[in-house]
Amino acid sequence: MLLLLFLQVIIPANLVFSSSLDKPAIEDSISQRYSEAKFYFNELLTNDTISQKVENWERGAQNFRRIYLADPQSEQAPACLFMLGQIYAYMFQRFHNVSDLDESISYYKDVARLFPENRLADDSYYAMGLLYLKGKQDPDQAAQQFSKIVQDYQSGDMHPQAAEMLKQLSTDHNVALPTVMVGNSGLSKLNYILPVKYWSSDDYTRIVIMASGPVNYREELLDGSEGKPRRLYIDFQSSYIEPQYREPLKIEDGLLQQVRTAQFSKDTVRVVLDIESIDSYRIYSLPEPFRVVVDVRGKSVANNQKKLTKPAPVKTPDTIVAIPPATAKPIVIHPERRKVLAAEQHRGKMILKSNNSKVVALMPELLAPSLAQQLGLKVKRIVLDPGHGGKDPGALANGLQEKDIVLKFAQQLKPAIEKEIGCEVLLTRDIDTFISLEERTAIANTQNADLFISIHLNAHPSPKVRGLETYYLNLSTNAEAMRVAAMENATSTNQMSDLQDILQDIMQNSKITESSRLAEQVHGTLVAGLAQKSFGDVQNLGVKQAPFYVLIGAQMPAILMELAFISNEEDVQNLKSDAYLSAMAHEIALGVQAYVNSATAKL
Repeated sequence: MLLLLFLQVIIPANLVFSSSLDKPAIEDSISQRYSEAKFYFNELLTNDTISQKVENWERGAQNFRRIYLADPQSEQAPACLFMLGQIYAYMFQRFHNVSDLDESISYYKDVARLFPENRLADDSYYAMGLLYLKGKQDPDQAAQQFSKIVQDYQSGDMHPQAAEMLKQLSTDHNVALPTVMVGNSGLSKLNYILPVKYWSSDDYTRIVIMASGPVNYREELLDGSEGKPRRLYIDFQSSYIEPQYREPLKIEDGLLQQVRTAQFSKDTVRVVLDIESIDSYRIYSLPEPFRVVVDVRGKSVANNQKKLTKPAPVKTPDTIVAIPPATAKPIVIHPERRKVLAAEQHRGKMILKSNNSKVVALMPELLAPSLAQQLGLKVKRIVLDPGHGGKDPGALANGLQEKDIVLKFAQQLKPAIEKEIGCEVLLTRDIDTFISLEERTAIANTQNADLFISIHLNAHPSPKVRGLETYYLNLSTNAEAMRVAAMENATSTNQMSDLQDILQDIMQNSKITESSRLAEQVHGTLVAGLAQKSFGDVQNLGVKQAPFYVLIGAQMPAILMELAFISNEEDVQNLKSDAYLSAMAHEIALGVQAYVNSATAKL
């Protein structure tokens, strides 16, 4: 009966019998004969006595067939073929003869093939779609008929119904939607959801979900039950994901166990994250291209964060009290740091050296324990991030590409930091390859880095602008800082303004203070060091704050350095000098070392 109901819906109102005949009563006219044929068809639908016999249905079909053959080009010709399709479809429904189903489809095809501009063409495609779906159980062939409507008959009356049927087929049978239904160029279209990308460690997972346009979404965290882990699911409205991307993705190598993506309903894509132990998560979206970023933290991270409380001063017989200048307060040095003999002057600052237990005239900013030391931790791993790469060259000017220079420099900075600090240094890329901004931060998080430094070159419309500047993540009202951030984020300044609202929530738990301190220390050391060398007048543009995507979500102090302007000839000459790059690497390494040993960390 379901097929019968479908077919009844698609019979055009003007093709159903009417008891009043308005046309002249001319026996041989095609219009009169067509009206009589409709009358008999209506009797077949409503009179159970005549509808029981197959020969009566054959008679009804013969009526329309003769009218069509009398004049295949008449105004009634397409309607006759359409009615033949209707009759044989009802015959299949009543008598279950597969040949009737084939006849019905054949007549509908004739309507669409011979009269593609007729108002019944899209109705015929729709009827064929239903017959393939319900009669032949062939959703792929059904989708082809509905797709023809949405592609070629967008103003037809069957277009909305065909689009809905295609969405349902995509949900129920993993049938791909035609491209005309997906994209962000029309209000009625669905947005593509692309395959999920993820990075996961034992206590951290980052998921990035790309879409073809801005998408409304909502999330919900479900508690685990019957041995199942907790699940975080995200529903994307007015969205579609292609069938080949709907298979569950098992991971089982970190906090994230499995990602499941499905066409949850006709216009909703659901992404489900099965996570072993969720303690907290944060979701935010970024523009151009639109993507949703999900940062999930496990309980082990939360437990570590709970321990970030200021330890009480340790007073033991081995504690050494150093008296700095009279304007400063005495500083207590923990026994672990008592093996200090002397401090060496370096550009007005003191650098500690190990020897024995005697302490001599230490500057206060070097004596007070840093954040890492106060927490009983050390900077064991630093991630350097050479910006851009692969298909993204970065800034281009004066025959240089930003991606090449920053990679070359990062490869020099890595051993310089390892030598000065003795920690492990990782690069987000060590070849010319493209890495998304979200992945760069995820690499630092999953590698449990203690510091993150992103390396870039600046550019400006004016070739006279030069110098170096260092950024940390924060809101900004400075137009130039927003311009630089928009350039590195590959977005517009208008989108950057929208991002400010997102950041207000994201940065509540960010390490802004520590990032600011790292930026000030590294930038100041670099500027002071280069000033003592013969590299010309290196312009100091200072430490600034701006909403850089690559710094969002970093779980450690993180900065972004713009080392020079590739658009300025004097800066470019320095960038071409191996001596200059080596000097910058050495000074930045000293700046990082000074930060690690700094006394200005506050809890």
